Amino acid sequence: MAQEPLIDRTFLEKLERLAIHWRKSFPGLVGGHNLSRFPGPGQEFLDHRHFHHGDDLRAVNWRAYLRFEKLFLKMFRVEPHTPIRLLLDVSLSMQTGAQPKFAYAQKLAAALCYIGLVRLDSIAINPFNDSLADPFRCSGGRHRFAPAVDYITQLKPAGRTDYFRVVRQFVSSYAKRGLLIVISDFLDDADCEKALQYLADFGHELMLVHVWAEEDRNPPWDGELELHDAETGARLEIEFDDEARARYTAAFDEYARMLRRLALRNGGRYAGISTSIPIEDAVFGPLAHVGAVE
Repeated sequence: MAQEPLIDRTFLEKLERLAIHWRKSFPGLVGGHNLSRFPGPGQEFLDHRHFHHGDDLRAVNWRAYLRFEKLFLKMFRVEPHTPIRLLLDVSLSMQTGAQPKFAYAQKLAAALCYIGLVRLDSIAINPFNDSLADPFRCSGGRHRFAPAVDYITQLKPAGRTDYFRVVRQFVSSYAKRGLLIVISDFLDDADCEKALQYLADFGHELMLVHVWAEEDRNPPWDGELELHDAETGARLEIEFDDEARARYTAAFDEYARMLRRLALRNGGRYAGISTSIPIEDAVFGPLAHVGAVE
């Protein structure tokens, strides 16, 4: 039986009009879709500055010279190739849920990858669990989408999550700042907040895409339960009722708010998405509403 494609052609056609959006300006190579605030060679006028020895005389505003008898240099807006890195959580917790989080995350990753390729962005896809896997790099337009989908499709959840180790590896691997998209359920025994903050402190712009199954937020079970940790195998026996469920949901919502605050205070974005939402609605809903795509 032929495997169902991650995203169908009709959805791809709708993605054509979108672009991945970032807020920070990063110095980079000419090209790409988003505008930078860094001056350089380009077509859209940005500003003037005083002429300095060694500047290109071809950029002098001679009309301003005739009027003020001073040399001013014309600066234009650059469109840089801002590096886009997509961190995709492949830990065992991502395979849980009546609608598995990992299958949903794969579709989100494929959709974002396609949007970037259409706009000639360069994207590095980095799977991670307790370590950072070698990246799959793609650029050069939509014709590079098929290899990217093949790569995303063959990924399988395994291992446990270790954000601190992953962040250390990431920072040592990527010296150049850029847009960092993290697709994850953000479930880690350790505190992932400090690890993510370190990425922001290093200069990366964070786009946190928080994927959860409905039972992650609102467990439907009652009575005496034996819980098994999907990543560690640890077991916990608890008594679960409506009061316990309400406390659990409140704690989950506070955790989501913490992730949102972390992203916003560092100039990034946060989108919380339940796997119960159709993937198309997630892209044109939560992701578009926070300005991740536009």
